[in-house]
Amino acid sequence: MDTIAIIDYGMSNLSSVEKAVKYVAPNEKVIISSDPSEINSADKVIFPGQGAAEKCMQSIHNKKLSEVIKKNSNEKPFLGICMGMQVLMEFSNENNGTECLGIIKGNVEKFETQESQKIKIPHMGWNKIIKKQDHPIWHNIEDKSYFYFVHSYFINPSHESNTIGETEYGKIFSSVIAHNNIIAIQGHPEKSSDTGLQFLKNFIQIQQ
Repeated sequence: MDTIAIIDYGMSNLSSVEKAVKYVAPNEKVIISSDPSEINSADKVIFPGQGAAEKCMQSIHNKKLSEVIKKNSNEKPFLGICMGMQVLMEFSNENNGTECLGIIKGNVEKFETQESQKIKIPHMGWNKIIKKQDHPIWHNIEDKSYFYFVHSYFINPSHESNTIGETEYGKIFSSVIAHNNIIAIQGHPEKSSDTGLQFLKNFIQIQQ
């Protein structure tokens, strides 16, 4: 039995993530924790998040989880979701500029509205993810499958090779990335019906 730790740094409603993970991994131990020793002992780690970048980073530092997140993202299968994806980057333009964890090279930028596009911010609702590269996370998930999104900012990774999925909303942005042990998604797999559950199942089945 593997232990899957969902990191609690006070910036996410974790119950939906926990419920979805337990559904797809009934034989694994699923914990919600902010305890470094528990997180370090887990076999896999999920890093969700919501809210503003500055408050997220403050909460991570206040709970002394910065080094724990860096350590675990380097050592074992690690899934970032929504804000848990964005703060893996180096810098966010949110809140007049916020230094992030710097685990993956690149920045976080805001969607810009243009009269010709008339997009609404935040980007909220169902949208397609276009596969850009083969990866075990896509097992049994069709290209251009729909996932649920809620966000006003998007990541712009420095290395195009990190992007394994893209989404179009006013512009094309990286919606799924992979980097060494890390997979991160801007959408919410825990809220994305059967496709999202398959995504979570694929992550749990990835071997270290």
